[in-house]
Amino acid sequence: MASVFTNRCPRCREGKLFSGRNPYNLKTTMDMPEHCPVCGQAFELQTGFYFGTGYVSYGLSVGIIGMFFAACFALKLISIYDNSVVYSLIVVSVVLVLLQPLLQRLSRSIWIALFVRYDRDARKHIIH
Repeated sequence: MASVFTNRCPRCREGKLFSGRNPYNLKTTMDMPEHCPVCGQAFELQTGFYFGTGYVSYGLSVGIIGMFFAACFALKLISIYDNSVVYSLIVVSVVLVLLQPLLQRLSRSIWIALFVRYDRDARKHIIH
């Protein structure tokens, strides 16, 4: 999980997954090097590898919506008997749109971490 939230290579946990630091630079938000600069791990394991991140992103979005509405109902901020649900849906939709670049990066980080395991000796396996 350490590599997921810091967007680091899941194999060595040192190399950066993304070329740019700013996820809100929309031209380069998803740019990734082909290999980890530290351990040489390939970041695209096969053609179309990251298509599965759509499912991860969807799950994260549904989780955010669920937590938002659970908190709103627990705090009695919204009621099913008036328009507060509609207003809350608008608010959470805007929040999700603003969080989308972060969710996309997090989804890619989670997806590759599912397939590439940590190797404490990853630097030793580099062929020079």
